[in-house]
Amino acid sequence: MLERFKESRDYIRTRTNVKPSIGIILGTGLGGLVDEINVIDEIAYEDIPNFPVSTVKGHSGKLIFGELGGKHVVAMQGRFHFYEGYTMKEVTFPVRVMKFLEIERLFVSNASGGVNPDFEIGEIMIIDDHIDLFPAHPLTGKNIDELGLRFPDMMHTYDAEMIELAKTIAKENNIKVAQGTYAGLTGPTLETPAEYKYIRAIGADTVGMSTVPEVIVARHMSIPCFAISIITDLGVPGAIQETTHEDVIEVAKRQEPKMTKIMRELISRV
Repeated sequence: MLERFKESRDYIRTRTNVKPSIGIILGTGLGGLVDEINVIDEIAYEDIPNFPVSTVKGHSGKLIFGELGGKHVVAMQGRFHFYEGYTMKEVTFPVRVMKFLEIERLFVSNASGGVNPDFEIGEIMIIDDHIDLFPAHPLTGKNIDELGLRFPDMMHTYDAEMIELAKTIAKENNIKVAQGTYAGLTGPTLETPAEYKYIRAIGADTVGMSTVPEVIVARHMSIPCFAISIITDLGVPGAIQETTHEDVIEVAKRQEPKMTKIMRELISRV
């Protein structure tokens, strides 16, 4: 695997001279942050050795290299999901490659379903913890000691300093944000009413189909993480409605400018 990571990195370095300190993964309908990046180079996933190719509407499928908030960044415009049939190692492969590109921090966004009864559609939630409900784990198999410990501690998975700074930025810009726990499930089905109740009962505030694997791998490599979620639908009794992928994208795009402001300013201050 190490050779595959290095092969991808070496190819990328033939296509760009940007040396990113920040890695960014953009979720469903949330690719607009790229518009804020002073783009220097773009590389299609299909051109990068060993990279999977995103198959989901709303995920463009390319690495963006450029400058944002005074920092050099690499942004994934489109992520990979377990439900697409990839293994967990394939889902998280780009995060490993980002480590070899020497990023120092990882920023993640997603669209999710709210199970906290205090939430509204369009709510922005800063993730401070997660519950891993995926049936597979990205760290199973032989550990790569050069990358991280066999048994990484997950107590401080989401960086507390970045969370507090993001809340300060939101307050300065009169942006309402919540803070809470994200549950990661396989998908691609949205949850049943009973599943929403279960997810709330075990302590989550929102649920989605991504983020957890990427963050686990980042923490395995000691990369500080910040993650933010836009609540695109509600799994609260009495408020559950049939939801399409198009509905999710529409809500995410509507609230994206607020999320983008927080992310851009946070990147500039860290």
